[in-house]
Amino acid sequence: MQPERQAPGAQSEADRLRARAVWLYHVEGITQNDIAQQLGISRVMVVRLLADARRRNEVRVTVSAPLAELTEIERRIEKTYGVNRVIVAPFASAEEDPVRVIAAAAGAFISGLMTSGMTVGVGWGRTLYNSLPFISGETLDDFRVVSLLGGIAAARRFNPAEFAWQFAELFQGEGFLIPAPAVVDSPETKHALLERCGLAAIFEMASKLDVALLSVGGISTLTTSYRTGYITEAERRSLIEAGAVGDVLYNFISEDGKPVQHQVNDRVISAELGLIRRCPERVLISGGKDKRIAMKAAMHTLMPTTLITDEQTAICLLQ
Repeated sequence: MQPERQAPGAQSEADRLRARAVWLYHVEGITQNDIAQQLGISRVMVVRLLADARRRNEVRVTVSAPLAELTEIERRIEKTYGVNRVIVAPFASAEEDPVRVIAAAAGAFISGLMTSGMTVGVGWGRTLYNSLPFISGETLDDFRVVSLLGGIAAARRFNPAEFAWQFAELFQGEGFLIPAPAVVDSPETKHALLERCGLAAIFEMASKLDVALLSVGGISTLTTSYRTGYITEAERRSLIEAGAVGDVLYNFISEDGKPVQHQVNDRVISAELGLIRRCPERVLISGGKDKRIAMKAAMHTLMPTTLITDEQTAICLLQ
């Protein structure tokens, strides 16, 4: 573990002090009090420097030792759902948000999965976006990233286009984005965009994916910013009445994993789920209290080859 280094001469005094504190604490195992004495600063300043380094993603932590109780849960889910590999991140609280721990586990897995010559389809959401700092990028030849969903104009961090672009940048690959909203005003508009504006060519790439990285959206609340302006509260309630328990790529699905009969599904600009199921490596990365029913549904919909989730969601999948 080491802090990221900038070009020689590019670091300010604050940068050098922060890097030295990070090295002493994480690599040499020196206490915060002793670091303060060595650097001639207060312990409070040491704490701030370490926190700032984490915020800047200048230090990453990996844990290689498996937890026996989680290994048992992983094997049970693999057998129950027919998944090739399950990765369960430790998470003790049934009420808190597990996004960070799932993202960390996903980042480590994704780092080892990517190779030259791949075409990778990517979904969207907080979990996928938060995995970016945990992914070890490298330069890969002939590497393509395809966004599987239209853009969200009202959101920045959780915009499908933003995640796809940053992910492609990590591996110095080409990014292929969908120049259209995630949800349009009518099926006729959707048809016109697909047929006349070149979107069909991008979705044709989705039929030739090597890997698909996907997440699940819940529908119990409408608080996340990326939904604002596209799915109204009335439409959310209508979707629930139609049997929707969540969505994959804005395709709203019922508890048995089938798309619900609803006009919103007819207006979505995203890859068809049947197309995604033909991808040889389907990685489902998601979890959380408000997504547990949707997660079960998505397991039937996507039939993922790899599942990455948190401990509490994993337990619910087995109930």
